[in-house]
Amino acid sequence: MTCQLYLITPPQIADHAAFAKTLDDALSAGPVAALQIRLKDVSLDEIRALTKLITPIAHRHGTAVLMNDHVNLAKELRLDGVHIGQSDTSYRDARKMLGTEAMIGVTCHNSRHLAMEAAESGADYVAFGAFFPTSTKTVEHMAELDTLTIWQETMEVPCVAIGGITADNAAQVAAAGADFIAVSGAVWNHPDGDGAGVATLLAAIAG
Repeated sequence: MTCQLYLITPPQIADHAAFAKTLDDALSAGPVAALQIRLKDVSLDEIRALTKLITPIAHRHGTAVLMNDHVNLAKELRLDGVHIGQSDTSYRDARKMLGTEAMIGVTCHNSRHLAMEAAESGADYVAFGAFFPTSTKTVEHMAELDTLTIWQETMEVPCVAIGGITADNAAQVAAAGADFIAVSGAVWNHPDGDGAGVATLLAAIAG
């Protein structure tokens, strides 16, 4: 499959209405496979309100909406799925709650062992990273590009590359074997705007 873009929200969003317009501009710049809602240090009510506002925008652009961690919220809001970390709800519990149709991705850091366990359990994708330093979150695990290559050669479950990916290094991540490239700051902090952030990443991935 061709490498696709996977977008993650900023960790804090002060003005929901302004962000809805920003998101629409970003998704209008080119195809984005998925949007992960990952707000930090905010209430569930705030996450709920933002999600209700932006899910229709994402769906209008053909972009799946995933919730980071909060499986109950994903079920309540009938989202397309969830992304869970190693310390979040277990894959098995998430699948039990969301059913067979939901997309469930699992963070696996740089561990093919964790990824194989997730894949064998039925995860829809595994996520490796961080590949480069990132300001979006504290990096506890660094991953090697070889991890993507070996995974691509041996497993069929798609892999997502995450962590510090920009238009300058996206091509090498795609070439290494990532099915999806997950980005946040490279889009939302782009000097020419969010649409330009998406467009330059897509151009880089396409080579």
